[in-house]
Amino acid sequence: MVPAAMTDASETGEDVTTPVLHVRGLSVSYRTRGGAVAAVRGADLDVWPGQVTAVVGESGSGKSTTAHAITRLLPPNGVIDAGTIRFGRHDLATLSEAELRTVRGARIGLVPQDPAVSLNPVMRIGDQVAEVLRIHGLATRRSAAAEAIDVLDRAGLPDAALRARQYPHELSGGMRQRALIAIAIAARPQLIIADEPTSALDVTVQRVILDHLQSLSEESGTAVLLVTHDLGVAADRAQRLVVMSQGKVVEAGPTADVLAGPRHAYTRHLLAAAPSLTTARHRVPLPAPSPDAPPLVEARHLVKEFRLPRTAGENGTLRAVDGVSFTLHRGQTLALVGESGSGKSTTARMVLRLTDASAGQVLFDGADVTTARGAQARQLRRRAQLVYQNPYASLDPRFSIAEVITEPLRAFKVGDRASRLARARELIDRVALPASTLDRRPAELSGGQRQRVAIARALALSPDLVACDEPVSALDVSVQAQVLELLTELQADTGVAYLFISHDLAVVRQIAHQVAVMRAGRIVETGPPEHLFTEPRHAYTRELLAAIPGGRVPSPATERTTSRGAAS
Repeated sequence: MVPAAMTDASETGEDVTTPVLHVRGLSVSYRTRGGAVAAVRGADLDVWPGQVTAVVGESGSGKSTTAHAITRLLPPNGVIDAGTIRFGRHDLATLSEAELRTVRGARIGLVPQDPAVSLNPVMRIGDQVAEVLRIHGLATRRSAAAEAIDVLDRAGLPDAALRARQYPHELSGGMRQRALIAIAIAARPQLIIADEPTSALDVTVQRVILDHLQSLSEESGTAVLLVTHDLGVAADRAQRLVVMSQGKVVEAGPTADVLAGPRHAYTRHLLAAAPSLTTARHRVPLPAPSPDAPPLVEARHLVKEFRLPRTAGENGTLRAVDGVSFTLHRGQTLALVGESGSGKSTTARMVLRLTDASAGQVLFDGADVTTARGAQARQLRRRAQLVYQNPYASLDPRFSIAEVITEPLRAFKVGDRASRLARARELIDRVALPASTLDRRPAELSGGQRQRVAIARALALSPDLVACDEPVSALDVSVQAQVLELLTELQADTGVAYLFISHDLAVVRQIAHQVAVMRAGRIVETGPPEHLFTEPRHAYTRELLAAIPGGRVPSPATERTTSRGAAS
């Protein structure tokens, strides 16, 4: 049976040769204590049935604001100042809340950027998907649970029946993002707005999710508006490309044409900075550490087990990390790569003593810190910092950005108020944010801007080790390049070591001195990137490399309705 959401266009007599979404002159601003801040200025765009349209641009360019304005899910201080948002027969800009509720979810699905704040923390994952099915009359209370598992499976979540019984905090960041995608596609909507839907996913799962969105687009005529900072993803998946800068659409057209002959200087700048579309930067190789030099970090046969929810009367355990060993010397970067749920983040948390190891040993600067407590643990906190995967959840929403960055300095009684503020100004400049950011709060920043603040905070104490858990996954490519250069410069200046966790192999190739590939809690291959990327020994490593986006730019022949979609 075809869901009602998919038959709406034909039943209402809408012309399927017209755009599903037609936006003209959209202007959006935010009301702040300092006055109105224009976020989108006169944006035009069209999204056609059966096509993927990608909106790309720097963090703060207005692309996510545009997506949220279309669904009327702007924050309370966000205002649509002008423009029309035509969806079928409706102007979404003028619909009442009651009318919007009949459109959102059923006819328009939204995949938000931040899964940690978009999922209900006290509801099981399966119940959250089932709720969508029941609300829109697609399942009964009795059948909803089973159908929710099927939707989770279609969204690429492994062991969907088990995950349906778990809560959001029990899933990795990538798994939570796939749960959000399941919620968005549950009602098979006419339009899916995906706001950075794969930024937290490893490349293999990213390919599965994007394949599914693309299949929906091609097979059932679903239109997809893809908001992304990853030009490789946009190049692979989108028939049309819309480039935004400072709230304006500066270039739009068929993807192949825009990438082959960008007309605007800003588009050329983005293309030059995209790691998956350009030749990898080659780092000057570090000299091999002296055989007598002790490593800064040594992990010995680390194991971490978690208890699973009771199933069929049995208690089970999940071995998330299974006998991981590695060494990391001062001034070097070790990258841990692998699928979501492979144990990368859990390994880093054991190294930093943020979670206890079930077995194994962690040595930091020669001292055993496996069970560190009290003063020893506090000293480790000062020398080893973490940049979290989710910047919004790690920043106190009540603090100003200046307070966020200086918090570690206050906690360890470093300097006085004036010197701490000076340090905050220095760091905010180094992560490419304006000084005025210090007076703002996390909710007033974009996802990429919040991540840069999190990096600045981690660097405040000049630590010996920084564990970077997906530190640039939320950043657009130009700022991503700046942050990677920053991390490299700091390493050269101070000798800081990085434990760099990432699903983006193009990024890893730029920054890592050694790469360890993890799968199912184990390290399956290690080596320097110049060898591992050109001569991978393990089949899983070859699979990861094959999934890097940016390898297939659509040709004009594959863009089925290019002539209908003149430049937005």
